[in-house]
Amino acid sequence: MKKLGLIGYPLTHSFSKKYFEEKFVRENLTNYCYDLYPLQNIGEFPQILKQNPELIGLNVTIPYKEKIIPFLDEISENTQKIGAVNTIALQKGKKIGYNTDYEGFLKSLQNFLDGYVPTQALILGTGGASKAVQAVLQHLQIPFQVVSRNKNPQNLTYNELSAEIIMQTQLIINTTPLGMYPDTHTYPPIPYESITENHFLYDLVYNPETTLFLQKGKEQKAHTKNGLEMLSLQAEAAWNIWKKI
Repeated sequence: MKKLGLIGYPLTHSFSKKYFEEKFVRENLTNYCYDLYPLQNIGEFPQILKQNPELIGLNVTIPYKEKIIPFLDEISENTQKIGAVNTIALQKGKKIGYNTDYEGFLKSLQNFLDGYVPTQALILGTGGASKAVQAVLQHLQIPFQVVSRNKNPQNLTYNELSAEIIMQTQLIINTTPLGMYPDTHTYPPIPYESITENHFLYDLVYNPETTLFLQKGKEQKAHTKNGLEMLSLQAEAAWNIWKKI
């Protein structure tokens, strides 16, 4: 039996196990299984590998996409540029890191924009998922600013998001876990009243299907999309890596 799985904490929000188990049934892949490995501390990672020698691959989610890197033997060239890992291949005694969030978000965003090219974007959040999103926008040559709770020279803070900034920004991407199950009452603190039908709001969160971030955008008649398609696309990209092991 070839084992796959997901590490992160908490994992109550994740659809990955359901996604892969349905895939295994649909494609008659009887020699694979997928499990969840909630880690309260990234230091528990080596123990997971020791206890599960059949593991050939892992997905990585919040909050370990950056913290996992020192535990790996190699990371792909594209992943080095991004600085975050969401997929691990365990092959020939080596732990190799990849970032399939990049590929998943790129395709999903292009489907969402459908040929439209924003002149300015805001990325809410600075974690591992944010880094993949930043790399995609750089590739597409869409100018962006990153928004963080903490002040630093590179980022805006939420308090600095004026109505004028929102009106000049056509694409707003939430990479934070705000609004994710079970904390569905939370949402990024931005001036939603300045959003219009010309805005595109993308939320990497996919559980629930419509977060408060997206709901508030819909109330302003904005275009909205959640992260479910991205999840599927990045999962298939991860599978393409694992199936060669």
